[in-house]
Amino acid sequence: MSAAFIWMLVTLIFLFAAGTPVGIALIASGIFYLLVGGKDLGLAAEQIMNGLYNNYVILAVPMFIFASRVASAGSMMDRLVELASVLVGWWRGGLAHVNVVASLILSGMSGSAVADAAGIGRLLIEMMTKKGRYSEAYAAAVTATSAVIGPIVPPSIPMVLYALVSGASLGALFLGGVVPGLLMALTLMAVIYFTARRRGFPVDERFALERLGAAFGRAFLALFTPVILLGGIYSGAFTPTEAAAVASAYTLFLVGAIYRDIGLAEIYTVFRDSLRDSTVVLTIIAGSFLLNYIITIERIPHRLLAMVGQYDLGPLGTILLLNLVFLILGMFLDASVLLLVGIPIIMPIVNAAGIDLVHFGVVIVLNIMIGLVTPPFGVLLFIVKGLVDAPMSAIVREALPLLFALVVSLLLIVFFPDLVLWLPTLWRGQ
Repeated sequence: MSAAFIWMLVTLIFLFAAGTPVGIALIASGIFYLLVGGKDLGLAAEQIMNGLYNNYVILAVPMFIFASRVASAGSMMDRLVELASVLVGWWRGGLAHVNVVASLILSGMSGSAVADAAGIGRLLIEMMTKKGRYSEAYAAAVTATSAVIGPIVPPSIPMVLYALVSGASLGALFLGGVVPGLLMALTLMAVIYFTARRRGFPVDERFALERLGAAFGRAFLALFTPVILLGGIYSGAFTPTEAAAVASAYTLFLVGAIYRDIGLAEIYTVFRDSLRDSTVVLTIIAGSFLLNYIITIERIPHRLLAMVGQYDLGPLGTILLLNLVFLILGMFLDASVLLLVGIPIIMPIVNAAGIDLVHFGVVIVLNIMIGLVTPPFGVLLFIVKGLVDAPMSAIVREALPLLFALVVSLLLIVFFPDLVLWLPTLWRGQ
């Protein structure tokens, strides 16, 4: 490890601590490495431009962000939450179950845990805390932990980032996340069920078939968004990037022309906010291309492979070790940085252990998402804390049983890879 690399790490840590935007910190520290190492500074632009222009799948990221913004601006979210409420709102602790099912359904609109918690989270928390039916701390905890489902069930921005740096099939990754996403919802709802029985949570409403029909009718066209996305990919009609563009166009047409929820002023706002959010993500991606180049020339992956190769861990031991490392790192580091910078470092270890890239991708994305709700620095905990007046300690206390459910889901897909690989195998076998 060269002195220039050590200085780069010191600079990166300093910039993070100073509150510098992640993407800017990555690029600045990379340029500083080139400067200290006496290398051509033009390499920074070369690596960034080559990375951006040679990875077509990157275009899917702003498309998913735009679709999420459009859906949030109109009534699509409200229609889907209404459907979730009719489906499970009549169970004991119904609104907590609605929160989880809404996150499962709405994952087809966003693909981002942070977007789900910050966007629809406010509505779900207000529903749960209305008339004091649930404490603010419990509502916030359910909202934060259920938001983790979003990046697992397609579409998923973290899956796009993982596919970008690993070379795994994005279509297979999307399919691989379906069963784990359902499993996560079931384990969360199991914990909610036992909590509801123990605390005597209310039954919020009675089931009515006519209400289900009306809610399904209102949400029918909105439910077609993930159908268009996934159907286009797996029928071969679109690439994942093209499918993201078509789904975004459909969402805009639905909200603007069919539901008539937004006008030109709102569309301008949606484009502006989407551009801002996309710029943040794409700047991080650009910085990761530069850092990955530096990590490669420093031979960091090869050194780690030699270190781990001294121990005969096997595929299961290797994936458990990497899970532990990423779970700890996920408590402190940005999820995009872990995916874009961390994954390329460990890919030689994953390949040497013979771990399936799709299985590992779903496992590691879920792992990193759990880090978003893990104290003391879980980003989602801070987001929901901004939506309620409850102290952070109360939110964390309520979140711990739900966090345990997510860890159980993670361990199940680690020990039983077919939970991830079953649908991709069926797709490939067609």
